[in-house]
Amino acid sequence: MEDIMVSIHCATYNHEKYIAEAIESFVMQKVNFKFEILIHDDASTDRTAEIIRKYEKKYPDLIKPIYQTQNQRTLGNSVSKINFGRARGKYIAICEGDDYWTDPNKLQKQVDFLESHSECSLCVHGAYIVNAFDKKVLSQLRPSKSSKIFTVGEVIEGGGELFSTNSMVYPLKYAKIRPHFFDIAPVGDYPLAINLSLLGAVYYIDEFMSAYRTNVSGSWTVENSSSIEKKFKHIQQIATMLDEVNSYTNGKYETSIIRKKNKNQFFILLEQEKFKEAKLIKYVDHSLALIYRKRLILFLRRKFPIVLKFLKNLRRKWAQWVLR
Repeated sequence: MEDIMVSIHCATYNHEKYIAEAIESFVMQKVNFKFEILIHDDASTDRTAEIIRKYEKKYPDLIKPIYQTQNQRTLGNSVSKINFGRARGKYIAICEGDDYWTDPNKLQKQVDFLESHSECSLCVHGAYIVNAFDKKVLSQLRPSKSSKIFTVGEVIEGGGELFSTNSMVYPLKYAKIRPHFFDIAPVGDYPLAINLSLLGAVYYIDEFMSAYRTNVSGSWTVENSSSIEKKFKHIQQIATMLDEVNSYTNGKYETSIIRKKNKNQFFILLEQEKFKEAKLIKYVDHSLALIYRKRLILFLRRKFPIVLKFLKNLRRKWAQWVLR
């Protein structure tokens, strides 16, 4: 029997509007190896499980779902641990149920690279950021204008927004290595990227092969960016995690950790309109320019909201034109 090369990890919860497109983007992959689709439905209260069952019936040898009756996340259980524990592939590929892949050759390209570069612990690529309502391309996640290896310091300073989670493919053996900073992190993708960068080379392919939906109702991003208080709490939790990373690595990347913590603090101060305090933050590139930009936006919002709306629409149209 041929071994499975890739286990696709798909965590989903109340994604009835999106899960079909995610699954279709998995089954469309053109590969010369076997893969499995491990879907974990975390006790969805909408039609997500029903839709998954239809695909399970259509692709019984490919799709391996778990239908939870209790939400595991609220119980404090790791969905990733549950899925990784049953994975049979050599590599893990990640894509949540509200995102999707856009290139049918995505898996083949990444596996080919990983197979020929055993020193590589993570392979990622560019992704489009699309509106959840109409799938219009709003922006892009492109950490480099050319393919390259990212250092540990760059991964730390880049934060969780450096790579799109649905672009990640990495060896399953590394999924079992979970330092303590995983357990105290408020997110999963950022500590994962840091840990993988500590275990080997992180390679970025400068191609757009997936789409990340933004403005998804009920998503973690929407929920945690709804107020300054939630943002502040998140930043504090990230700082605690980074302190643990610093301890775990014996201070080897302390400069990058300080820069990242200061950058996070800087942007929170901007949100709170504490411009004088923000000026005192060190190691933030172009800090004064960002302060003045924030002040201008606040001024336009209060005095000329129509002008601000016009400028935002103009910027969005320009971005869509560039990405055509």
